[in-house]
Amino acid sequence: FLFRLFPLREHGMNLRARPLTCQEIQAFKRSKEVMQRFIRAYQLMLRFYGIILVNEETGELKRAENWAERFQNLNRFGHNNLRITRILKCLGEMGYEHYQVHLVKFFLTETLVKETLPNVKRSALDYFLFTVRSKRKRRELVHYAWQHFKPRGGFAWGPHDKLLKYR
Repeated sequence: FLFRLFPLREHGMNLRARPLTCQEIQAFKRSKEVMQRFIRAYQLMLRFYGIILVNEETGELKRAENWAERFQNLNRFGHNNLRITRILKCLGEMGYEHYQVHLVKFFLTETLVKETLPNVKRSALDYFLFTVRSKRKRRELVHYAWQHFKPRGGFAWGPHDKLLKYR
């Protein structure tokens, strides 16, 4: 189900699922209908995780009304982190790099600032962050994570001297 909704150019857990080709990705991007379905699938999964896509143009997100219940599910079942990583990678493949940034920042905020998703923190830092295609945006997110990580001395996702100087 998820592997068909969020296909990638790499093999996933379903070894029978064939990876996408570059030509298939381009064909998907040219189809308005396919891209509309892709966004609907993204919204469906966000709702499952207790998140709402506020703005389709920007990718801005917020907590859904049922966020507390859904976040319990995210904290309890680590396999969701693999799915989120897959969704993030697929967003990049389909030309929604700006959506990647909002989703990663959402999880960094919930794990590091609001501390509502402690069991997602490691995946957010080890995997989610590094799916972001834009090097500049990825650096901004690493800096954001560093600013909110406790204890700051334990932050291992970037050189502290460069993070101190980052603008």
